[in-house]
Amino acid sequence: MNLALFITFLVGLIAATLRVATPLVFATIGEVYTERAGILNLGIEGIMFLGAFVGFAAAFKAHEAGIPAYLWVGLLAAVVSGVIMALLMGLFTVTLGVNQHVSGLGITLLSMGLSLYGFRLVFGESSVLPSIDPFPRYAPFGDLPVLGRIFDQYLLTYIAFVVLVPLAWWVLYRTSFGLQLRAVGENPEAADAAGVNVFLTRYLALVIGGILMAVGGAFLSLAQLGAFSPGIIAGRGWVCIALVIFANWDPIRAMWGALLFGGVFALQLRLQTIGLEIPFEFFLALPYLVTIAALAIAGRNVAYPGAYLKPYRRE
Repeated sequence: MNLALFITFLVGLIAATLRVATPLVFATIGEVYTERAGILNLGIEGIMFLGAFVGFAAAFKAHEAGIPAYLWVGLLAAVVSGVIMALLMGLFTVTLGVNQHVSGLGITLLSMGLSLYGFRLVFGESSVLPSIDPFPRYAPFGDLPVLGRIFDQYLLTYIAFVVLVPLAWWVLYRTSFGLQLRAVGENPEAADAAGVNVFLTRYLALVIGGILMAVGGAFLSLAQLGAFSPGIIAGRGWVCIALVIFANWDPIRAMWGALLFGGVFALQLRLQTIGLEIPFEFFLALPYLVTIAALAIAGRNVAYPGAYLKPYRRE
């Protein structure tokens, strides 16, 4: 009986880990693209927040208008918001050469401010948060005994792990665009001399990153929660920054880092229900503490991209 309970607990934990890790996979791989081009995008927290709000607001209004595919309308709107903020980040860091730390934090503050103002503008001061029916889950292997629950996931979760991660690895390491992207991040002068458009490549990296970050945020409001709240991102963007370093700018390792955080986050939720006499604040902090510890261990000898944080000026 105890073994059966343990297996049930473990299967549920794995299923929850995949769901919790999904937005981190999207956003972390988006940051990998950006940082591989030599740009640190500290706007990730704000872009995820804006993607969550814009996606939810667009889906809510599309649902009111009777559009059947309202959730996909919301996801598309989130993508557009990510592109806009990525282009703004590009204007500051690529075109104007402004300090990347300042630019990224400015993007985060702007995105969060616009989202909170937009939320009040669209939904008013209601004490009850508006909500929508979120994306459904799919269980293509749900008939499997015991393990079937693991595959009870959202479509975006399947896209993140089955499509996005291998595709990102292939693009970065097996395509000419990936080679150009890595060259721009390592030595933009040499890449420019070889005929690579450094400015365009960095803009493309930022746009790809912005799209994935916004989708990661929209996953929370359109799939996992079906609602938007001011604390919806809860520092996940900053966690993604740490996961990129933990992963040594590799998409596969980024996935494992996201699963590590997701696993600890899902575990602490379950430990709270057991009734352990430990302050719940410790459980809330546990995933972030584990992330910091993993970063401290794995990030000591990482090799940063050669042009990391360095604006490029053509001679």
